Amino acid sequence: MMAREALEQLFRSLVERAFVLSMRWDDQQVIDYLTRLLTEFAHIDNLYRLRDLNGRPLEEVADMLYYADVRLGAQSFYQEREVHKHIGDYTLFWTGVYPEAIARLRASLRKDHLVDYVKQGKQSYYIVSLFDIGEWRDEAPLFRKLSENFEVCVQGLHAVRRQWEQMAQESFRQFQHRLEG
Repeated sequence: MMAREALEQLFRSLVERAFVLSMRWDDQQVIDYLTRLLTEFAHIDNLYRLRDLNGRPLEEVADMLYYADVRLGAQSFYQEREVHKHIGDYTLFWTGVYPEAIARLRASLRKDHLVDYVKQGKQSYYIVSLFDIGEWRDEAPLFRKLSENFEVCVQGLHAVRRQWEQMAQESFRQFQHRLEG
């Protein structure tokens, strides 16, 4: 099995356990989406895949918003949708998996100082849900669901992180036991 497939399988197991067993929310479409999100963002380049016109990664939501508006930096409605999708994913990842990083991401000297990551994530997923024609028709309801249940997804991702931290601690204990024995 390739590393990506193994990682996706691990995340699927953790997401299913958190959402289905702990939170009693058995929505396979959401579980699939969050599994893919965690697998994709396991590689830092995917987290910062959006680039400005000079090719520099966009690291702040405020900068991403510029490229998410066809009246400003977006070159097309397709780009607007993709950037809003990424903003939703980016804010969900940080608020759900690494909430302790939000203070640094929104520090007073950063552009994101006034950006509410939860509110913006919900808004961006909602905007994506409005693209409900053609190739995006089938996905639109998922993004509406992610928008409406953003806080639930944040709590579920908190639970996923707790699970993988427990797994890491248990693996370390087993390793330590082998060294001692």
